[in-house]
Amino acid sequence: MDKRVSGQQASWRFATEQVIEPDPIAKARAHSLELGIVPIDPAIGAQCAVLAAASDALNLVEIGTGAGVSGMWMLRGSTRGILTTIDAEPEHLAAARKAFADAGIPPARARFITGRASDVLPRMNESAYDIVLIDADPEHILEYVAHGLRLVRVGGTVLIPRAMQGGRVADPVQRDPITSAFRSLIHETQGSQAVMPALSIVGDGLLQLTKITE
Repeated sequence: MDKRVSGQQASWRFATEQVIEPDPIAKARAHSLELGIVPIDPAIGAQCAVLAAASDALNLVEIGTGAGVSGMWMLRGSTRGILTTIDAEPEHLAAARKAFADAGIPPARARFITGRASDVLPRMNESAYDIVLIDADPEHILEYVAHGLRLVRVGGTVLIPRAMQGGRVADPVQRDPITSAFRSLIHETQGSQAVMPALSIVGDGLLQLTKITE
């Protein structure tokens, strides 16, 4: 193996292992795995928290609640924020509600919506949110990102974890529809005049798109 590649992998592993996940989030992570839900990597969660804190985000949207891991990370950074989280699975939302309650997050700081994102998102207000995190239905990623960019204000950010899709996006041999959609999303946003893009490759990747114009 190329020494540079080996060094990069060691650096990624080191960065991931340095994250100390708060106990309530760690418990939600364990419950997620019990339910068969794969939550975002702790290093990605920490990045989401930093972005929420740095932007003083007050209004957040999450597409794909899971058992509450990513939402709790964002609210950790956004200490005054209110999260609207959407999931089609009532069992997931129930698990997230319990995780939030166990963590001492006041009920008024989270709104749980049961439904398909494709049905809920068109009814949400444009340019009204600071952060939109998308972690659901990868086959609809392009549709959800378009909605996310409509929902965030100028200066707001759309976050897409799992952007590298287990390394498949970086492998040109992989041409399945989901991998191709993520690859196209990354390529197209790099040249966009409407967003400021950044791609982190810690964990399974985090694509960050900050809206700079309507």
